[in-house]
Amino acid sequence: MGEFYDALIDPEFPFVRYGLVAGLLASVAFGIVGTYVVARRITYLAGAIAHSVLGGIGASLYLQKAHGLTWCDPTIGALISALAAALVIGLVSLYARQREDTVIGAIWATGMAIGLLFLAKTPGRVDAMSYLFGNIQLIAQKDLTLVAGLDVVVILLALFWHRKLLAVCFDQEFAELRGVRAKGYYLLLLCLTALCVVLLMRVVGIVMVIALLTLPAAVAGQFSRRLWHMMVLAMLFCAAFVMAGFAVHYPNDLPAGPTIIVVAGTTYLCVAGSRLLLKTG
Repeated sequence: MGEFYDALIDPEFPFVRYGLVAGLLASVAFGIVGTYVVARRITYLAGAIAHSVLGGIGASLYLQKAHGLTWCDPTIGALISALAAALVIGLVSLYARQREDTVIGAIWATGMAIGLLFLAKTPGRVDAMSYLFGNIQLIAQKDLTLVAGLDVVVILLALFWHRKLLAVCFDQEFAELRGVRAKGYYLLLLCLTALCVVLLMRVVGIVMVIALLTLPAAVAGQFSRRLWHMMVLAMLFCAAFVMAGFAVHYPNDLPAGPTIIVVAGTTYLCVAGSRLLLKTG
């Protein structure tokens, strides 16, 4: 722990501070959006959106390096592919439920396959692992600005449309009967999830972003009965997981993203297991 603290205050290691601040800022978006995702039980939809992002990243890198389109940043491609996947999955789940699982699986697998094919044809060496599993130590100041901006957007949406999103999460049919445009808010929730996935994949990567989106909220759900309580606890738990993960990964020379996820997953299993034992006992 002392070694991590020394690196944190050392001016020669700004990446440690940037990584920790990025993780703490991301906890706000993870906590709020993750609570909606867990409450609506759409973790598998969020997983498909997250994995389809690789298709946009691969296409952007190919166009950038093979055809000189320097403006084609991987973040732009990731955002386009994530929003497209969110809308397709959302519309299918709303209007063609009998094909929902098939379409979700197809988008999940095809998005990743397309991304890997583009990366294979991209000139030069492209490290796909950094996108799949992330590298929080590559966070720059501009990334902190993007994550902070995402937090502002998420907080404003949660404040203005909390009741609508709450109704969509727990009883969509009743919300529609009360005149709420539930389908539109459901698509909004999926698009918000896509936005979080794109901007926060730098923290833990595409594969593990879904874990931080759901595990803190799942742990918080064990201790709360109201949705806004769950959101606050999810943000606090996520921040604690990030800090604990950093404290473990740095002195032991472990990758930060997987370490954070192991801390979060272990905490969830312990909490869920202990509550199950208390109920059965």
